[in-house]
Amino acid sequence: MGADKKPTWTFLTNHGHVLLCIVRDPTIRSRDIASQVGITERAAQSIVSDLIEAGYVIKSREGRRNRYALNPTLPLRHPVEHDHQVGELLSVLASKLNSL
Repeated sequence: MGADKKPTWTFLTNHGHVLLCIVRDPTIRSRDIASQVGITERAAQSIVSDLIEAGYVIKSREGRRNRYALNPTLPLRHPVEHDHQVGELLSVLASKLNSL
């Protein structure tokens, strides 16, 4: 595949991509998540809400910005990976884990 061609599928879901963005930059804005993942800002906000509701991400306010922290001890959600924690996966994928 050429550098200019977008893949038709990826190994991680958009939820996984958003989580990686948050781990790399705990103060990332929704518009920046959307840009990096290749989704709309509304979709990015919805995914962040899903991650917060499920307990994988904790949101707090710092002035006018949000700060996100990962809960690395929760299990992965699919039955095939359920014996592993989300922190294990992210420690392999992320270059810098600010919140672990």
